Amino acid sequence: MRVIAGRLKGRRLKTPTWAGLRPTSDKLRETLFNILAPRMAGARVLDGYAGTGAIGIEAVSRGARSVTLVDRDRRAQALIAENLAACGVENLCAIIPAEVAEALDTLQAQPAFEPFDIVVLDPPYAPERRGTLEAILRSAGELLARNGVIVLEHARRDAAPETAGQLVRTRTVDSGDSALSFYELRQPPVSSDAVPRDPRIC
Repeated sequence: MRVIAGRLKGRRLKTPTWAGLRPTSDKLRETLFNILAPRMAGARVLDGYAGTGAIGIEAVSRGARSVTLVDRDRRAQALIAENLAACGVENLCAIIPAEVAEALDTLQAQPAFEPFDIVVLDPPYAPERRGTLEAILRSAGELLARNGVIVLEHARRDAAPETAGQLVRTRTVDSGDSALSFYELRQPPVSSDAVPRDPRIC
């Protein structure tokens, strides 16, 4: 794998030597970042199910301010650390060695926690995990900045939830057998008191 664009463009990334880890394809990663490009400069990014760290490294390459990478597998953690070091971006990234649900709870409990602008979730493609997935989406929504976005990568054949807690799905993009679903926070209804009154209306 290579970094697709940005200041680290062309850097080679190490890939897993064991079965069971499914890195996001270059084509899908390019699609993802083309959509996120207007949001990337200065963004705080969370890469859940980080795997190789490719998503987080691509985000830094394209101008993200900081990236938090989460993975429970020790082999993946070591691989992420190697790729961060090879790209010289360790100072902009933090690795959390934990399940994503556990990491979200830990982050939310931090007194000085600052919300994320972009959250990318790439869980295993498994329909039986749908209930867990909705819970994780709800938790991730609690950590999202008001104008932030959450991106869920999933199998194209498995429809993503339309809503999850405060989140509402705004867009889905198909690419081969995979799909990217985008979520944003529900916007609160505008209060009638906040709408300027037309002085011509009694």
